[in-house]
Order: sequence, then C-alpha cells, then structure tokens
Amino acid sequence: MLQTTAMSAAAERMSGVDRAWLLMDRPSNPMTVIGLLVLKLPLAPERLRALIAARFLAHQRFRCVPVTDVLGGSWVESPHFALDDHLVCVALPEPAGQAQLEAFVGELASTPFSRDRPLWSFHLVERYQGGCALIVRIHHCYADGVALIHVLLSLCNESLDDAPARSASSATSGDLAQRIPALIGQTLRGGMDLLESSVHYLLHPAELVGVAGEAMGFATELTHIAMMADDPATSLRRPLSGVRRAAWASAIALEEVRMIGHLLGYTVNDVLISTLSGALGRHLERCGDPVAGSIRAAVPVNLRPTDDQSTLGNRFGLVFIDLPIGIRDPLLRLSTVHESMQSLKGSRQALMTYGILAAVGTLPSPAEDPAVAIFSSKASLVASNLAGPREPLRLAGIAVSQILFWVPQAGSIGTGVSMLTYHGQVQFGVLADRQLIPDPGELVAEIFAEFERLLYLVLLGSAQLLN
Repeated sequence: MLQTTAMSAAAERMSGVDRAWLLMDRPSNPMTVIGLLVLKLPLAPERLRALIAARFLAHQRFRCVPVTDVLGGSWVESPHFALDDHLVCVALPEPAGQAQLEAFVGELASTPFSRDRPLWSFHLVERYQGGCALIVRIHHCYADGVALIHVLLSLCNESLDDAPARSASSATSGDLAQRIPALIGQTLRGGMDLLESSVHYLLHPAELVGVAGEAMGFATELTHIAMMADDPATSLRRPLSGVRRAAWASAIALEEVRMIGHLLGYTVNDVLISTLSGALGRHLERCGDPVAGSIRAAVPVNLRPTDDQSTLGNRFGLVFIDLPIGIRDPLLRLSTVHESMQSLKGSRQALMTYGILAAVGTLPSPAEDPAVAIFSSKASLVASNLAGPREPLRLAGIAVSQILFWVPQAGSIGTGVSMLTYHGQVQFGVLADRQLIPDPGELVAEIFAEFERLLYLVLLGSAQLLN
C-alpha cells in the first residue's frame, strides 16, 4: 500500500467531501458505484482497452491512489499502474442470462477494492444474450454519479454536447438545485471547507451580514434533521452481512410516466417515487413488518452548475424524503408524495449535508463515524434518480441496449434503489444486503407491478371522463 512518504510535491489534494467518502468504506458496505452497459453485439477486448486508454485515462485521477494523512488526503500517482490490472474478461455460467449477470454484479458490489492500486475496474462479460455486458466499478471518492455517468458516456461514440443539458443530473436534484440561492451555490463549488470559511469570516466580519440569513437556514435544517425520529425498525434496518445482491426490473416507458404526471398535474419524479413507495410497502408487508406509516429515503441532490457536470469529485448533498408505504391507494399515495416533495422546495438540506461532509472530511477519521451514524439512522434506503441520454448510444460502434447503475449506501443503510432514464425507458435497479432483501428480484417485480396498477387506474379514469 502506498504510504504518505511516497507522495510527490505535485500530488493533488483531496477535497474534504472526497476524503469523507473514502473514509466511509466498510468491509460490509464498500463505497462503490457500479454501472452496467449491455451491448447488442460482442465487443473485442482490445477495442475496449483502446477506448479506456484514450478516453477514461484522459482523467489523470484514474491513474492515482487516494492516500490519507494527518492533514487530509492526496491523489498520488500509482508508480506501478497497468491498465491490464483493471480490465477483466469473464464468462457467465450457463445459461448466461439476467439472473447470472445479476449474481455477478452482486458479487462485485460485495468486494472491496485493494488499496494498493487505483480503485476502479472494468469487467467485460462476454457472450451475454447474443452480445456482451460491460460492468464498471469506481470508488465513490473519485467522483459522484453525475460525473461518472459523463465519464462512461465519453466512452461512447456520441458527443456529450449532443446530450440533453441535464443528461446526468438527478431528476430530484434538478428540481431542487435550481432553487438553491446562486450565492451559496458558488460558495460551495469546488468543495466547501467549513474550517477555511470560518477563518475567512473571522478576518472579514462584514461579509457575515450577507450570509446571516443563509446561516439561519442551515441551522434550521440541521436542527430539523437532528430532531427527526430514527426510521422505524423494519427488515430494512437489520445488521448487514456484507453480501450484496442486485436485480433490475423490466423497463417502464418514460412516455407513460409523463402521461400520468401530465393528466394528474404531477412530476415524473412524483410518479417514480410513489411507485417505489407502493412496492416497498407491499414488500415489507410480506416480510411481516408494520407498514401503517412511512419510511425515509436519502436522496442525492446534484449541486453542480449546469455547465459543470463532468468534473471529477463529489458535489452533491442529501435530502430525506418520506415514502408513504402504508397507503395502498395508488392515487392517494401519489398525491401524498407530491405534497412531500413540494415541502422540500427551497430546502437547504442538500447544502447542509454537503457542508457537513466537507467539514468531517477534514477531521481525523474517527470523527466521521458519529456523523455517518446520525445520517444513516434517519433513512432506510438510498434512492437515486439519473436522467440519461435521450438518444441511443453506441460503444465502439455497437448499439447500447441498456444502461443501469447502482449507488453505494453508507453506515447502517444497506438498500439502494436506482432509477435511470435512457432512450425513452426508465430502468429501476435494486442493490441490497442479503440480510435485508434476500431476493431483490421480488422487489423489482413489485415495482413494475405497482406502476401497472397506477397506469391502469389513470387510464380507466380517463376513459370514464371521455364517456
């Protein structure tokens, strides 16, 4: 393992937030982001290798190992870096279908990186459904999901300039981040270091007047989170085994999601979060858990300016969203979710949690555990929503038929649900510790069924109005 003494004077310093995500790593809960691209035709390993060398490794950070020290951390170039150490070709056991690929993703998600070389890998799964699959693992300390999606898309032939302006931003985060005051957004850009800010305001006390209102807002949000009751004890709150399992649902047509939102006056995100809430309620009910109330999801919120979506590093905060799992009526549940989402408008939760992570990342590692414990006690899962490319992609000239991703969960949280839109389809993915959800395939099937129930009710109501 690289030691602090191996650092060169030119080593890039880690931001407090990036260091915080590095320190969150636990054997039972690795902080790894996983992406999956399914290609319609086989891909030659040498072509993939050339793409990674030319485009992925254009980011110098991916040749570096994160190394912590007393004062923080640095990105230190690996003296023995070799691309072949990070590119693995594998074949699935027969029948080499989705179940086998899900099992392999779960195995990779359960395996921590070796700290003696850069923390990322590419696995090319050959002979998958007549084509192949590409699994990309990257430690969260290198970048957040927004930046990593852009990095992965850079491997494809299409120019990122052709993608939508919000091609990789969270749907939830987009709605919220646009309401964040511009002054605070600029203050936080580049990794807000609260200790440095404190010294600055001691030297420039007059500037405190301009941020006093925002400071009160942060204090209010901090108090609000601190006063939140811990999430109820359900099967999603059991101790973690460290063995993860992955699954994904049949794709949902984005046009159908939009139609429901348009007819009822709700957003796409309202519809997706409500669908997830209903599916979780039915799942927990089968597990014998009480489902009369609600549970919370920690939702990442993108804090990047729209013109800075691809810079590496972590620039997102978290908000806590109530999931009304006890409401069986899909229409009533959708209305309740909408009201909950509306209450978050103008919220400073994301900025506040980002600032706390930035501060904790500058302190000795033992200081991180209490902060992570507080946050993870307030939610039962992480739910992330990314809007991907609207147009179909090609990688090395081969059509990409499917894109999925899974986000890590910190502390005692062991369930993650991802939602990604690609080429008019919404794909739900679940990654969970087997102690919490032994068969995530059952949950993703319930997600699809729950959406079908909502769609049926909306279409039935529309037909009755026409008659």
